Amino acid sequence: MKKVLSAGALFCFTLFFSQKNQNYLKISYASVCCGPASEKPVISYLKEFKRKNQIRSLEILMQKGLGKEGEFNIYVGTDFLSINQRSRLIRGLNAAVSNQNNGRKQESNGMVHFDSADIAHQQDLVNAKNLTIYKK
Repeated sequence: MKKVLSAGALFCFTLFFSQKNQNYLKISYASVCCGPASEKPVISYLKEFKRKNQIRSLEILMQKGLGKEGEFNIYVGTDFLSINQRSRLIRGLNAAVSNQNNGRKQESNGMVHFDSADIAHQQDLVNAKNLTIYKK
């Protein structure tokens, strides 16, 4: 029992101190009836943005288990971006999300929500459940 508790404490400690950013953009995936939309278009845009702007690391966190049909949130750290890079990231995310929402099947696929004014802070994420670092 002590080993399980110490392993859990070590995991929480590692996750808390691995978060380098203080501010995160929030992208929410909601479901209509048959599960949420795929995160692949947004993630591929983020990878392309990272490559084009020669950013060494872009912190991406994923919070799963927010609903019965698999709803989840993605958080993108923005502290190490310049003002110009941040505005380009927001414009690109708006375009990627609107393209994904416009190309979805109306009755079966979920919606993707992104609001650039909806900033999540590290203090909000410390108490979040099911939060992991996105690795794919």
